[in-house]
Amino acid sequence: MEQLQEENVQRFLDLIKKSRRGKFKIYIGMIAGVGKSYRMLQDAHEMLDNGVDVQVGYIETHGRDGTEALLTGLPIIPRKKIFYKGKELEEMDIDAILQLHPELVIVDELAHTNVDGSRNEKRWQDVMELLDAGINVISAVNIQHIESLNEEVKDIVHIEIKERIPDKVLQEADEVVNIDLTADELINRLKTGKIYRPEKIELALNNFFKTEHILQLRELALKEVAFRVERKVESEIVPSDKGIRHEKFLACISSHEKTPRSIIRKTARLASRYNTCFFVLYVQTPAESPDRIPLATQRHLLNHFKLVAELDGEVIQASSPNILEEITKTCKEHQITTVCMGHPAFAMPSAFLHIPGYRNFLRSLSEMNIDLIILAP
Repeated sequence: MEQLQEENVQRFLDLIKKSRRGKFKIYIGMIAGVGKSYRMLQDAHEMLDNGVDVQVGYIETHGRDGTEALLTGLPIIPRKKIFYKGKELEEMDIDAILQLHPELVIVDELAHTNVDGSRNEKRWQDVMELLDAGINVISAVNIQHIESLNEEVKDIVHIEIKERIPDKVLQEADEVVNIDLTADELINRLKTGKIYRPEKIELALNNFFKTEHILQLRELALKEVAFRVERKVESEIVPSDKGIRHEKFLACISSHEKTPRSIIRKTARLASRYNTCFFVLYVQTPAESPDRIPLATQRHLLNHFKLVAELDGEVIQASSPNILEEITKTCKEHQITTVCMGHPAFAMPSAFLHIPGYRNFLRSLSEMNIDLIILAP
């Protein structure tokens, strides 16, 4: 009885906290130069004209004349100067923003990594702190910086994007707005010097700004924003009781260096589509016992677990000589509805030994009404 009362009190406190939290708007672009910063500054002027206390916490103009012109007339909070490795660098001054406590603050470059020694490691963490303080925030990010899309972006542009934001940041947003241009419009902006300086144009045209890259990144951005709108409609308009089963996803990973990260991200995306949780199972076999597993493999595993946490998943670790039996056991314990895994690696002639066990595994999943998804690497 006391526990139920405590839960009710906590739920009410969470509602109060949420009502006091600032509103969060994110502009998403398919690539640099589509006009995210420009649109944010336009919003700032419009809010200012309507009597809203607006401050520019951080903006990156990249030397673009049109964007810099829009700064005129807007209150700007000076950046904080930080000395790092003998250089003077500038970061957003979150302490100054919290002290001024404007109604609305503009914060660009959401995926930015702060200089060592800053209040938070990432700028999106700064934004979460501002929202918790009741300050409304307008920010921006490009589609390639979203964590669960990292593999898809890498497949498109053949570059791994290092600065990323967890998907939960987008889930916190009250509005997600796409800034869209056609590939021809964007390339024309680039060639006329409206995105980069002349010496960088040719390099950009041969890399990110290839037409085929732009089209694919544009598709990702449009899908992402459509998904976020759909989620908002489902949570705010459509009744939650639809008479369907409550989906729970389980990703099964190994200690392999690269493949598990793809499985984790794809499972996280699937879970997001169903507005539900996901688990990641790692089964430690005798061959990977603490006294036998190489240090490099341990580091890979820790990185996989860290990625799960960043994507709001839950790691389940188990020790067993029979991986398939452990997966079945985990499904029962956690009421899993869908198992996601890579393609089984059966090498001849040992395949003949593994196939019967795999058939039993499939039969068990079928009997428990659990779907199995084999994810491509």
